[in-house]
Amino acid sequence: MALPVEEWRLYAARRWASLEPALRERLAAASLHETLRLGCGLLRPEAEAAVLQRLCRRAGAGKEPAAARIYREEGNRLFGRRHYGAAVRLYSQAASHELPGSPEVSVCFANRSAALFHLGCFEVCLEDIARAESHGYPDRLLPKVLLRKAECLLYLGRLQDAADALSVVENKIAMDGIMTSPTHQTLLKKLSQLKIKIHEKENCPEPAREACGAIQRKSEIWEENDSISGASSSLSLNFDIERGRHLVASQDILPGQNLLKEEAFVSVLCPGESHLLQDSGETAWDTRVTNADLYCHRCLRQLLASVPCRGCSYAKYCSQNCADVAWEQYHRAECSLGALLLTLGVFCHVALRTVLLAGFAEVSRLVEWSHDGDKDLHNPEASCKHFSEAPDTRAGTRGIPGCNDNGQYQSSYQAVFNLLPHAEKHSPEHKFLCMLSVVAICKRLQEAGLEAALLNQESSEKWSKPKTCEKTAGELSPELKTIAEAMLRHVLQLQCNAQAITVMQESGSGDGAVVNKKPVRLATAFFPVLSLLNHSCCPNISVSFSGTAATVRASQPIPSGQEIFHCYGPHRCRMRVAERQQLLSQYFFECRCQACLDELESDVKSVVSVRNSFCCPSCRAPMQVGEDMLCCSNEACAISVSRESLSRRFRDLQQQIKTALELLRDGKADQAIKMLLKCKMDAGNFLSPEHLLMGEMEDHLAQVYATLGKWQEAARHLERSIEIVEMHHGPSSVEIGHELFKLAQILFNGFAVSKALSTIQRAEEILSVHCGPQSTQIQELQEMKTCLSELPRSILQRT
Repeated sequence: MALPVEEWRLYAARRWASLEPALRERLAAASLHETLRLGCGLLRPEAEAAVLQRLCRRAGAGKEPAAARIYREEGNRLFGRRHYGAAVRLYSQAASHELPGSPEVSVCFANRSAALFHLGCFEVCLEDIARAESHGYPDRLLPKVLLRKAECLLYLGRLQDAADALSVVENKIAMDGIMTSPTHQTLLKKLSQLKIKIHEKENCPEPAREACGAIQRKSEIWEENDSISGASSSLSLNFDIERGRHLVASQDILPGQNLLKEEAFVSVLCPGESHLLQDSGETAWDTRVTNADLYCHRCLRQLLASVPCRGCSYAKYCSQNCADVAWEQYHRAECSLGALLLTLGVFCHVALRTVLLAGFAEVSRLVEWSHDGDKDLHNPEASCKHFSEAPDTRAGTRGIPGCNDNGQYQSSYQAVFNLLPHAEKHSPEHKFLCMLSVVAICKRLQEAGLEAALLNQESSEKWSKPKTCEKTAGELSPELKTIAEAMLRHVLQLQCNAQAITVMQESGSGDGAVVNKKPVRLATAFFPVLSLLNHSCCPNISVSFSGTAATVRASQPIPSGQEIFHCYGPHRCRMRVAERQQLLSQYFFECRCQACLDELESDVKSVVSVRNSFCCPSCRAPMQVGEDMLCCSNEACAISVSRESLSRRFRDLQQQIKTALELLRDGKADQAIKMLLKCKMDAGNFLSPEHLLMGEMEDHLAQVYATLGKWQEAARHLERSIEIVEMHHGPSSVEIGHELFKLAQILFNGFAVSKALSTIQRAEEILSVHCGPQSTQIQELQEMKTCLSELPRSILQRT
């Protein structure tokens, strides 16, 4: 959720509508500084505080022991059903709601360690056992946990450590006295078994394992640019009135060549839509898993056993180190604002974190500079003219907005600050909403006693115990107004300059035979260098992400002198030109890329439109596009059908597919197949054979057959899906690469050696261009290839 929740947006709209027309006019034409000055005088602190207080109650970012109990009990239930992965996540949610240092949180860690042990995650299991002990795990329950510790150490080959752990358990049992309960007898039996195992391993050590054909990781050729941080030397930074700042190839570039590696200046995890609770009398805790439960809130690494924040229930980290660094850099200010930030949306959260990372001194310097030096900041045309005429610009990059005195464009706060906010193009109502939101955040910082620490960078000890001040209706201090102005600028910048960090997230039944993944928006970030790239609906680069880092690679040959283009959203393969133009209007430009010009100037109907069209329910001929009624293109048939009726059939079909996938998740594969085959037959009566949904159904059928181990059937359906994907996205697209990866897994598991090897080769060629030779999928493909290549020649000849 990039923008604030709907109720806050409606409140801001009513406040805007209640203003005098003359005042609305002044605000519409005002600079950011003037907008904030005028807006602060219009605030009604008590009314706004009441609205936000009610909305924040739904966000549930505080510690709630009652919620912890529900999560822990649900975790216990799933643990009993041997759903260990789901149990781990629920125990993590429970731990995030318990008070730090409480016996209850130690139980969460101990329970999670048991689930991790069953998953074979022994190192992480040991970490959780240590957490349970350090948080005061009940003494009477310790022997069972310590035996688990010894067993983990045994599995990891740390025999002496395992023996030492068993000695601790023996001593503890002896000190507690002799007990004859069944639990005690079970512990003694387990202790005896582990001692025997350790003795056996000590006397019969396992033979040293040979290194399994380690995959050679190709090192990517990389020469960094002298004037653009993180960019290849094959790029140059240019500037002109029409295109603004942009990157151009300074030499011929090959497909797959690395062009840019950049760490996000700031990134904020997108929480997931199901995080907010219903506004009802009773609290119904949501046990569904969201991004906030699956990824580290600082480095975006996938979580296995999260480390919760000590102050709030929302922030979770992959390690104590990440938690500590986040606290020092920004979370000490954000922690008590969790519910407010969830209410006001990711854009406001990114804006706050940006100024926290930059520091008040740098924020103040650039805000003052924007007042003193550059009125052109609010007049982009004049700014472009000024920079294009500057003598330094023709000589190099000095003078281009965002560059330092040496003419270097770095991934810095100065570069972020110089991204265009397009303040004059946003609607006045939207600017008013953003102003209300950032001021609400700054007022909360002031009320929480965090202002002094924010401005003076006091020690973390002082931060950890924020002052509790009485709520005041007084206006913001001058320093916080400076912070608010910078935040307002950043919120407006994000509409045109926010970069979505995406990951390929596993979906489907999770049986492990075939990994089905789909792209998911994980976080919103500022990448100052990546933001230099202009848009094209048919880009010449591909962007991939690893944690908070973006890597840009050429997806096709780029001759010297050609501009480097990124796709901001709708690609020409996915959407018709009219729909693309409508979506791109949020960026305040009319797309005139070559793909749009070709389509606008052509009388031929869009390929996307034809492939994703309805067909006649009677003769299967394409239906001609109309407003309310669609007519069959076959003159001999000439059937007319209402668009609404066909759209209703399409929605019903999507719901049936969703039900089939739920059956698969419940282990009812045979029923899922029957329903998907029926869906496929129904779809053939009114959808084009090349419709993307037809491909999706083939993909789902492949997934179900793979679950049953019917590899040939799975491969047949997936090959049909690949044909449709290739029609839409092209033979060298990243989408085809992901589909070929799945086909390679199916053929590998089905022992179709020759077909698997040829599929692996094609998948490698495509994915190495888009994702690089060190990507996880490339490594898995190479492992499959190595395994198949080492089979006896007699088997290879038969397959």
